[in-house]
Amino acid sequence: MHTTNGGFLLSGLLCWVLLVPQLAVGGVVLNDLHSRLNATEVAEYHEPTTRDEIIGLVRRARDMQLAISISGGKHAMGGQQFGSGTLHINLSGYRRVVGFDRDRGLVTVESGIQWPELIDWLIAHQSPDQPAWGIRQKQTGADKLSIGGALSANIHGRGLSLKPIVGDVESFELVTADGRAVRCSREENRELFSLAIGGYGLFGIITEVTLRLSPRTKLRRDVLVVDVDAVPELVEQRIADGYLYGDFQFKTDEKATDFLRTGVFSFYKPVPSGTPMPAAQEHLSGERWQQLYLLAHTDKARAYELYSGYYLGTDGQLYWSDTHQLSYYVEGLDGEVDRHLGARAPGSLMICEFYVPRTLLPDFLEATAAVIREHGANLVYGTVRYIEPDDESYLAWARERFATVVMNLRVTHDEAGIAAGKAQFQAIIDAALAHRGSYFLTYHRWARKDQVTAAYPQFVDFLRLKLKHDPEERFQSDWYRHYKAMFADLL
Repeated sequence: MHTTNGGFLLSGLLCWVLLVPQLAVGGVVLNDLHSRLNATEVAEYHEPTTRDEIIGLVRRARDMQLAISISGGKHAMGGQQFGSGTLHINLSGYRRVVGFDRDRGLVTVESGIQWPELIDWLIAHQSPDQPAWGIRQKQTGADKLSIGGALSANIHGRGLSLKPIVGDVESFELVTADGRAVRCSREENRELFSLAIGGYGLFGIITEVTLRLSPRTKLRRDVLVVDVDAVPELVEQRIADGYLYGDFQFKTDEKATDFLRTGVFSFYKPVPSGTPMPAAQEHLSGERWQQLYLLAHTDKARAYELYSGYYLGTDGQLYWSDTHQLSYYVEGLDGEVDRHLGARAPGSLMICEFYVPRTLLPDFLEATAAVIREHGANLVYGTVRYIEPDDESYLAWARERFATVVMNLRVTHDEAGIAAGKAQFQAIIDAALAHRGSYFLTYHRWARKDQVTAAYPQFVDFLRLKLKHDPEERFQSDWYRHYKAMFADLL
């Protein structure tokens, strides 16, 4: 589900907790904002606001023989942004727009800037009466995510014919382990360009990013309810008809006969630039969003009825191509969900993405429905998006024209709940692999070794290249340490 401007509801309506670093004995305790399952004590915490400060901190860590961990908005769930005992650099204060090439459609930003700030800056610095530029894509379901973090995970949005964000990057600056600032592009330091995009902060600190923009366009939302068997052909038809964005949000009620089959497909097509934008459109209030979030946990049939009805009611509404990617969220709802569910321990949503060839989407969802029912998993939200192949980043996850299936499972924060969540995700990864697919490394560290190597056969070489470019392992995280230990026999 998503808002009137197109942001996803349930992946965005996680419990958003503003985490101010808490002093602890010997250091500072940090955690991610989504799952809240990665509490990590770091030795030092810093929020630099200039490149010189960043370089100075890298040199300080080298002199003190400390590893460095890096974060922006603190949204990643797999522990990529934290490392126990590290000198931690949070880039949220390093967030200026430093260049805008109106002729070529390029914008250069400091890497800590978050998507809403960039979108607002571009709107404010362009005339509403002239053709303008806007972002191509961002993560959906959340907004307060940094551009540097987007590159580090090689994210994607819901474009129907876009690569991951690597395709939107003209160049970036990287501060390496020896404290040098180097420019990386397809022509300059090409290997580092391919490694650092999707490299989870292991090759240096991305400090400045030059993004390719797209013309800011008015879009019409076209909505229909379809069966998943119709989706592969429908998507190709809509791409041929000029639609730019789209997502299929499927039914998550495991008691229904059409579980993971029926869904709401919203497509977005450009309209003439002179089309007037309405002063007001149908939208959901915060109170109704909260109702939907709770119902998605407690009465999934009713939740689907309400949000499918809402979407059908917005068929034909107009949006801008940049702001329709922004999302709405409500803080603090997971505690209320815990109370409604009578949970034995606090819980939160854990996300994972699974990738399969587009024609195999119906078969994969059928297999996944059986897995979820067998394991008693609590699937709260799910959606399907589309991706074009990535032939540029080293640890590429989009190796072909995949359907990308996003699933949010409710995980209880105790030993039994975490063990159950791990088993559930592993079983769905097996289903994806059985359908010539893969999964995203970003959200957890729960995959088995054989699953990692099947989905990412280049992973061991990726770790070797990490050691080549950073032999002292200055840049580390608990995510990195987990996988280095997993593959220690091959390094």
